[in-house]
Amino acid sequence: MFITTAKCEGIGECIKACPTDAIRLIDGKAFSCITCGACADACPNKAIQQNKYGGFVIDRAKCNLCGICEYTCPVNSIKIEDNIVKGICARCGLCEEACPVNARIDAFDLIEERQLKFLEALDFAVKIPKRRKPLKKEVKRTNVITDPEKCTKCRRCQYYCPTGAIIVDLEEGFCSECRVCEDVCPVGAIKDTTIDPEKCTLCLKCMEECPNNAIYTDDFTVQIRKPEKELEGVIVSCLNCGLCTSVCETGALKMVDGKIRYDPSLCEECEEKPCLDVCPVGTLRLGPDGRLKGYCVSCGKCVESCDIYEARSFQEVKWDGTVSEDCISCGTCAEVCPKDAITLKKGSIEVDFDKCILCEKCGIHCPTDAIPKTTMRKKSIKDGFTLIDDRLCIKCGLCIETCPEDAITKTPENIMVVDEDKCVYCGACNNICPAKAILSEREFSLSK
Repeated sequence: MFITTAKCEGIGECIKACPTDAIRLIDGKAFSCITCGACADACPNKAIQQNKYGGFVIDRAKCNLCGICEYTCPVNSIKIEDNIVKGICARCGLCEEACPVNARIDAFDLIEERQLKFLEALDFAVKIPKRRKPLKKEVKRTNVITDPEKCTKCRRCQYYCPTGAIIVDLEEGFCSECRVCEDVCPVGAIKDTTIDPEKCTLCLKCMEECPNNAIYTDDFTVQIRKPEKELEGVIVSCLNCGLCTSVCETGALKMVDGKIRYDPSLCEECEEKPCLDVCPVGTLRLGPDGRLKGYCVSCGKCVESCDIYEARSFQEVKWDGTVSEDCISCGTCAEVCPKDAITLKKGSIEVDFDKCILCEKCGIHCPTDAIPKTTMRKKSIKDGFTLIDDRLCIKCGLCIETCPEDAITKTPENIMVVDEDKCVYCGACNNICPAKAILSEREFSLSK
C-alpha cells in the first residue's frame, strides 16, 4: 500500500495522478485505499481481483455495480460514480512519483502490524485477509555451474554425465576438442586430436564414442574432421532446484540433503509425468528405456572431467530479489513463477523467499534480462497480441504511462490504441490496467 507521511502539504498532485480516484484529502492530508482486500473478498461476482503489483483491479465485465464493495470498505475509499467503481488502489505508484514533496511512500511493510490491528479493531463481519511476511531474506541452493568465459562447449561433461543432466547445443560433424577419443582409444593412438596411424588398430572405438560425430574413416584410415572456425553453442544443465521433485506424485523424485534422487520403480506408476513439464531448463526427459534422464545427482563427474578448462564447479547460488534497472514491470516473472513467489513493484519486484526455490524460470523468461540467472537457457517473446476493449477502458492513461515501447496512444476521440509495429507483447499494460480492459497473449520460444 501507499501511505502519506507527515511531509504532506495537501497540494493534491497525488490525487490528480491517481487513475482510480483512490486518494482523497482528510484534514489537509492525503489518505488512500489501504489495499486490504476486503472488497475482493466480499465481491459476490469475483469482479475484484488482486493484480501482480499486490493492488486490486475491477473486471468491469463481471461487475454489476451491486455496491457491496463500497459498503464493505473499512476506510470508506470506494465509491460508485458514472456506473464505475472507483477508489480501489491498483498500486501503480503514480502517486509516489507525482508528489512534489516526496510525502507518498510504498510502506506496507513498515506499518503492516498497525494496519492489521486497526482493521481487526473495527471488528468487521468480513474477514480481512492477512499478509504474511516472509521469514527468509534470500534464497540459495548448491549446484554445478558452468563458467561461460571458460567453457568451450566441447561436450566432454555431457559425455561423462551419468544421468544426461547436461545438454550442449553445438553444430555436429566437427571436432570440439573434448578429448573423449583419447580417453577411449585402447592403444593410445590419439593425442591432442591427432591420430597416429602407426598405432591405430582401426577398432573404431573413437568413432563410436565421439560426442560430436567428428571422426570418420577414409581408405582404412581414421580421420578427425577439424572446424574451419570456432564452434559456437549453448550448454544447459540441471539447476538442482527441485521443482521436479515438488510435483512428483509417486515419490519417485525427491530431494535428499539438497540433492535429487530418483527411484524408477516408483516412476513406473505415473503415466502423466508432470515433472517433465515443469523443468525450467528442459534437461529432464524420458530415455529410450522409459526412465527419466536429465536430473543432476551432484556426483561431480562433470567437474572432474573438465580438468583442462575448469569451467564446471560446485557453487552456492544466492538471490536476494535484486533486479537491474532494466526492469520494465512487464509482469512476465510473476506470470511464469511456478511458486507464485513474485509480486511486481514499479520498476522492480518483491520476492517471497519462503516460496521461491531459485528455479530461475523468471530470469529465463525476463525479456530485458533484468533478473540474474546462472543458466544459459533463454526464452524470448516470439509472438502475441494486445487488445484494448474500449467498453471497459476508463481512460486513465495508465497503459500509456507504463508501456516501455511507447506503443499505446490516445486518439482525438479519446480511445486507446495499440501500435502493433511497436508492441513487443510484454504485458506491462495488461498487468497495471485498473479496469482489466486489456487482453494480451504472448508466445515464448527458445532463443538461439
